[in-house]
Amino acid sequence: MALPLALRPRALALLIETDPVAKTRGVAALADAWRAGACTLDPAAVLDPGAAAIPGRPARPALVSPRLVGRRSMTTPEGRAMLVHALAHIEFNAVNLALDAVWRFPGMPPDYYADWLRVAAEEAHHFTLLAAHLDMLGWAYGDFPGHDSLWEMVAKTSGDVLARMALVPRTMEARGLDAIPPLRAKLAQAGDDAAAHILDVLLRDEVGHVEIGNRWYVHLCAQRGLEPVATYDTLTVQYKAPVLKGPFNVEARRRAGFTDAELARLAGDALQA
Repeated sequence: MALPLALRPRALALLIETDPVAKTRGVAALADAWRAGACTLDPAAVLDPGAAAIPGRPARPALVSPRLVGRRSMTTPEGRAMLVHALAHIEFNAVNLALDAVWRFPGMPPDYYADWLRVAAEEAHHFTLLAAHLDMLGWAYGDFPGHDSLWEMVAKTSGDVLARMALVPRTMEARGLDAIPPLRAKLAQAGDDAAAHILDVLLRDEVGHVEIGNRWYVHLCAQRGLEPVATYDTLTVQYKAPVLKGPFNVEARRRAGFTDAELARLAGDALQA
C-alpha cells in the first residue's frame, strides 16, 4: 500500500522540477491524490529547499526584458504562435507561483493550501492546453523568448504571505482579467477559434484564482488588524508593484472579489491617466 503524499513537501518537489510535462502531470496527480484523501498536511512545517533552484524551469525559453519579447502580429501564423507562446509562459509561471504559495508559507489554515493546490492544477491544465495548441501551430514551448515579470514579484514577496496575496494574485494575475478579452477578440478575428476558446477557459478560471487571492488577503488583514485598502497602498509602494492601467474588466474583477470602492477607485485612476 502506497504511503500518503505529504502535500507541502510534494509541492516543493514539483516546484523544483524543470521539465514542464513532468511538472504539470505531477501537479494533476497531486491534486487527484488530495481530492482522494491520499495526502497528509502539516501546516506548521517549515520546509527547506536546500540548494535547489527555485523555480525549476527548462533551459528554454530564454528570459529577456519584456520590451525584447517581440511584437505579435495576428496577420501571420508566427505572430499568433508568439502570442500563444507568451500565454503559455505566463501559465507555466502561474503553476510555479501556486506551488510556491503551497510550500513556502507555514501556519495558514488547511483551506489555504487546498485553494492554492487547486490553482496550481488549473494553471497546469491551462499550460497543457496552450502547449498543445502551440504544437498544432508548428512551434513548441521554448521556441520564443519570455520575460520574468510575474516571478520577479513572487520572489520579492517570498518573506510575507500578506504581501504575496496582495501583489501577486490581486495585482499581477488580476491584470489578466483585463487583458484576456481583447486578446481573445484578436485571435478570433484572425480565425484561430481554438485559441479563442482556450482563452475562455483561462478567463473563467482566473476569476476564481484572483478571488482566492482577494479572500486570503482580506483574511490576513483581519488577522493582523489592518485596513485592506490602506495596507494595499503601502505594499504597492514598499514592493514597487506595477502601476495598474485601464481599461479594466470591471465585471470580472467584481466576481473576483474586488469591492465597489476598489473598482470605483480604479475607474477614477483610469480617468486621470
